[in-house]
This record gives sequence, C-alpha cells and structure tokens, in this order.
Amino acid sequence: MNSEAAESPTVVLSIREAGVAVVELNRPLKRNSLSQHLIDTLAGVLCRLDRDPTIRAIVLTSIERSPFCAGADLNELAAISTAEAYRIGWLKDLENGFSTLRTPCIAAVRGYAFGGGFEIALMCDMIYATSDARFGFPEIKLGTIPGAGGTQRLAKAVGKQKAMELVLTGSPTTAGEMERFGIVNKVVAAGEDVVEEALKVARVIAAFSAPAVGLAKQAVKAAEATTLSAGLEIESALYYSSFSLADCQEGITAFLQKRAPCFQHR
Repeated sequence: MNSEAAESPTVVLSIREAGVAVVELNRPLKRNSLSQHLIDTLAGVLCRLDRDPTIRAIVLTSIERSPFCAGADLNELAAISTAEAYRIGWLKDLENGFSTLRTPCIAAVRGYAFGGGFEIALMCDMIYATSDARFGFPEIKLGTIPGAGGTQRLAKAVGKQKAMELVLTGSPTTAGEMERFGIVNKVVAAGEDVVEEALKVARVIAAFSAPAVGLAKQAVKAAEATTLSAGLEIESALYYSSFSLADCQEGITAFLQKRAPCFQHR
C-alpha cells in the first residue's frame, strides 16, 4: 500500500447544504503539493461528485489555513524520467479529472497557488482568493515548464505577452493583478473567509436548474476550445436543447406567473 494512503486522507470531502460539496487538499506539511496519490484521489472524488445528482456545485480549497497548493511534489518529480512520464501520463489524470467535470467548480485560494496549484485553479470555473494570495509558474527556475495546461490556459486568458512574462520569468503575481486580468473573480481581505465567499456563489449556482447550469458551463468552455463560428453553433444547439428541459418550462411559467421557480433539476 502507498505509505501516504495509509496516513490521513490527502483529500477531505464534506457535503454542505443546498447541494454544495467542499473538497480540501490535505497535505499541509507538504504545502499541499501534488503527489500522484493526491492526484488520483482528487480525480476520483471529482468523478464521484460529478455522478451524484444531489451535488450541483463544488468548492475546491486547502485544508484549514494551509496554502492552496505549492505545485508538483518535487521528490516524486525528481524520480520521473521522460520515458516514465509518458508511460504513466504524469499529470494527465489531473487534466482529465477537470476537463470532464460537468459540475461547476470554484477554487478558493489562500496563501499561494504555484505551478500545478495555479494550473488546478485555472482548471476551475471561477477563482476566489485572499488579498495576500500569490499565483505563479516557477517551473522555469527548475529547468522545466508548466505541464498541466498552464501555458495554454493562461495565454488564452491573459494574452501572449503577460503569459510569456509569468512563464519565462517564474515571478509570482498578486491576487489583485490576477483579478484585473480577469483570472480571479473576487479578492477578499486576508482576514476574511475566502471559502465562505466561494460558498455564497456556489449556493446561488446550486439553486438553479442543474441541467441548465451544465449546458451553460459547456457553452462557455466551448469558447476556450474552439473558434467563434464553431462556438456559436455549439451555443445554439445547447440553447435549443434546453427547451426540452422541464426546468425551462417551469422557469418560464414561474416568470409569467410572477413567482419563484421550483426547479426539479430535470
């Protein structure tokens, strides 16, 4: 058995009210760095939550007051050769776990999100962060590069020039600057509970029709992965498909009757 698996769980899951789950990275002594065991566990937890019809929003954060994530576990990374990385698909499970996730996921970042930690945050649908949080890709200082989609997602979000600056210098940047670039949705004061702020948004999302939210997320993600003309076609198809939802009929009826809708998530 993996020695880490025999110790405390690397990912802690708790179910909150109103269909919201909180997932906490739990390697505080390792600054929540990404071991293969943590990656496997996180991917498994996300998959289970995505299949649970009662879960309609997820908040991803770090345990207690620990930093969000320091990136890849360097002890494991040091032992991986190029051939071995290709064989095991190093970090691919992480990418796949988020790319197939239909449930909206909000990152609540405290401390710092470096390397793979920054990439995890970018994989989420929204990011909330404390004012003292830092983001960055220090991989260039180690003689390597981001390997879980960081170069691609960051460049699409902030443009080539800013992405080049962060990736090629390895310099960290602030939550405030990431908010100005549209990466971070909201910065909260260092003394405030960033998880609670993320939960407020998660509760709002969870109150809406789950299938409609899923269609909306799919449409927005299409903009990141395709051309405008192709994205417009995808959006139209998803829009039309929503007309067959019972929740769509309920939402329109409730609006016309001037009452709050009662969504059944179907």
